[in-house]
Amino acid sequence: MPNRPRTVLERISDEYYQLTASERKVADYVVIHQRDTQFMSISDLADACGVAEATVSRFCRRLKYKGYNAFKLAVANTAAQRPGNLVLSGEIDPEDNVPDLCQKLYGSAVDALSQTVSLIRPEDISAAADLLTNASRVLCMGQGGSMIMAMEAAHLFSTAMPGFVPVWDSHLQLVAAATLTSKDAVLFFSYSGATRDLLDLLEVVRERQAKVVLVTHFPKSPAAGFADVILQCGANEGPLQMGSVPARIAQLFLVDVLFTEVCRRNGDAVKNVQEQIADVLSLKHL
Repeated sequence: MPNRPRTVLERISDEYYQLTASERKVADYVVIHQRDTQFMSISDLADACGVAEATVSRFCRRLKYKGYNAFKLAVANTAAQRPGNLVLSGEIDPEDNVPDLCQKLYGSAVDALSQTVSLIRPEDISAAADLLTNASRVLCMGQGGSMIMAMEAAHLFSTAMPGFVPVWDSHLQLVAAATLTSKDAVLFFSYSGATRDLLDLLEVVRERQAKVVLVTHFPKSPAAGFADVILQCGANEGPLQMGSVPARIAQLFLVDVLFTEVCRRNGDAVKNVQEQIADVLSLKHL
């Protein structure tokens, strides 16, 4: 992918887990209220977030902006680049009708895909494909809504090659991790990359010397320190959304890219597996 300047939302994602608690309040507000932020003074933003103006200034410098005006300009530029200048799905208004709602949700989904495409690093896709192709066994895992993504990934990869196993219960995940070897890999989905169960699990995985591919929105999250390869998905999810559809669309897109790359590398072997599976499944059809 060609190099380009990081958008303000990408910078927030990159630095989120290095921010202080007060700075995260600013980050959360900006992600949810992009339209409003570009028109607010530093005092207005500070009041809206319940923090001091100094916190807002420090937040801007943390994102490598010279000052608040430069930060606000970046927010405006990001908002202007969104497809059709549509608002986030989190900004649905009570007076919106069904066509309005559909357009806003469509815009949010397209935006999530656009962000994800811009964040893809070809070398990371290649590295992840290498790990998954060479692994004896791949445990596909997540927690909560992210486990749905892990199950989808396990199902998709199982149609092309053996060894992909979904493990959905947090206790069973630890049990499975305890028997991993250096020849195995874990494909883990976590939008935040910052849950207690996830960190406990990855500690065991590291002890067993298995490889980890992490799909997340935050490349500097606590879990990222355990990952061999990080695949960053787009979609800016507000703290009250907890598993938005655009975030899942973004993760599914990454799964599709990774799956397609693995299949492309192993064409003949994948074709044989798919033919065998299709032959067996034909018995299920009338």
